[in-house]
Amino acid sequence: MGLTSQVDKPRLLVVEDDPALAQALALALSRRGFNVSQATNGRSALDRATSESFAIIVLDLTLPEMDGFEVLREIRAKGITTPIIVLTARGTVGDRVQGLRLGADDYLSKPFDLDELEARLHALLRRANPGAGNKRDFGALRVDEAASVCYANGEALELSAREFAMLATLIEKPAHAVTRDRLWERVFADGREAQPDAIEVVAYRLRKKIAGLGVELVALRGVGYLIREKRSE
Repeated sequence: MGLTSQVDKPRLLVVEDDPALAQALALALSRRGFNVSQATNGRSALDRATSESFAIIVLDLTLPEMDGFEVLREIRAKGITTPIIVLTARGTVGDRVQGLRLGADDYLSKPFDLDELEARLHALLRRANPGAGNKRDFGALRVDEAASVCYANGEALELSAREFAMLATLIEKPAHAVTRDRLWERVFADGREAQPDAIEVVAYRLRKKIAGLGVELVALRGVGYLIREKRSE
């Protein structure tokens, strides 16, 4: 049983003319669950934005052939409503205001933190697709946070509130480590007292309930846990 396919991942167009930064961004965002396409100049960015479908466009302002402002203006003039987040070294208020007036949905100055960029991308996805952000798929699992239910191959799993909280947190970033402290905050958010090893007990019970579903819960000594596709023996 495989991971969520590329077709199911949010499709991004990353427009950046710096090859090193473009490659690093594409790799990092791909690892974080996005299907990333690239454009290296304003003209190709406009062509792709008008001929293909993207969930979000990540647009640099300083581009060859057409600058980002011109690309942004043309995209919106053609009636394309794809959410656009502007990434740029231009940090002045005037540039931010101009970008927003031309139709940008968000603005992030370079240098930026990847966690912040990811959070802003997910915020734009939620804004564009109300309710979609509450559901996450991973292998045979679908977590519906709004309903506090996890389905396996369409059937609801019997999970405690704490088991569900752990699974929902881990599935936010499949194959990425989630620290023990972060899990503790989410799993024991009710404030009730728990023994120091309680997180391990929850993990043990959850691991048994998702066994045979093509995914596995992995303990990382001194760090926390992650969920990933089950590896062949």
